[in-house]
Amino acid sequence: MTNLAALFSNMPEIMLRAIVVGTLVSLCASLLGVTLVLKRYSMIGDGLSHVGFGALAIATVLHAGNASMAVSLPIVVTAAFVLMGLTEKRRMQGDAAIAVLSTGAIAIGTLLFRFSDNQYQDICNSLFGTASMALLTDTDMWITVGVSVAVLLLFVLFYTRIFSVTFDATFAKATGVRVNVYTMMLAALTAVTVVIGMKMVGAIMVSGLIIFPALSAMRVAKRFRSVMLLSAALSLVCFFTGFFLSLLIEAQPGPAIIAVHVVSFLVCTLIGVLKRRIRTRKTRSIVVEPPCKAE
Repeated sequence: MTNLAALFSNMPEIMLRAIVVGTLVSLCASLLGVTLVLKRYSMIGDGLSHVGFGALAIATVLHAGNASMAVSLPIVVTAAFVLMGLTEKRRMQGDAAIAVLSTGAIAIGTLLFRFSDNQYQDICNSLFGTASMALLTDTDMWITVGVSVAVLLLFVLFYTRIFSVTFDATFAKATGVRVNVYTMMLAALTAVTVVIGMKMVGAIMVSGLIIFPALSAMRVAKRFRSVMLLSAALSLVCFFTGFFLSLLIEAQPGPAIIAVHVVSFLVCTLIGVLKRRIRTRKTRSIVVEPPCKAE
């Protein structure tokens, strides 16, 4: 414990900022990911991450790099409302709407980056995460802390209604739950999580923080609450493992974190297969005696 305390006390401030941001983003993404995967909205996170890339391009062209989150938040949240509205009202198929937004945002963002001073460096950092932890400023950290706490509080306060909307929206609507309101709230929370996670793992991989923990947890646990808790735990473990691995091999943290998530998913899948086989063998080993015949 003494060595651990000494490690954190001597840790550079830039690393502490990265750990705080990564921990909060991982928690928010893992909790929202379970609901999104169960409602089959998992690709919405991927679509919003591409919109986030376009928003970062706008912030760069406006020379608002230090306030990129403030520029990106309203753009990505608006895109989330539009995307969810198109999907819910069936004016466009969900996958088609995501394709239109994501490809359009990538194209516009790439063109806008041509007007930046360091075009290729800006594109690389936006897509794959910051190469240097120094790019996470105090402003980024405090915005992340405030927004993440708000996301977690809203999720805890409305947990029961989010649960009902996730599993049976028709029944929830019949019981008086305003399904559309909570669906839009879910979209907004996802958009916010995507924005605060982009600087850490990059726009192209931030959806992995949302999808992988939920899918991994579902391979092992079955109950909703168990899946939620396991998803959060796996997300934190994968973040810390990937983050310190990236420091060890001198790589970008984003790809390292997502690579650890991939390994975690494969391990959980293997555990799930083994559990099913053990359960099947136990079931087959039960000998059911035939009923006695009347003499």
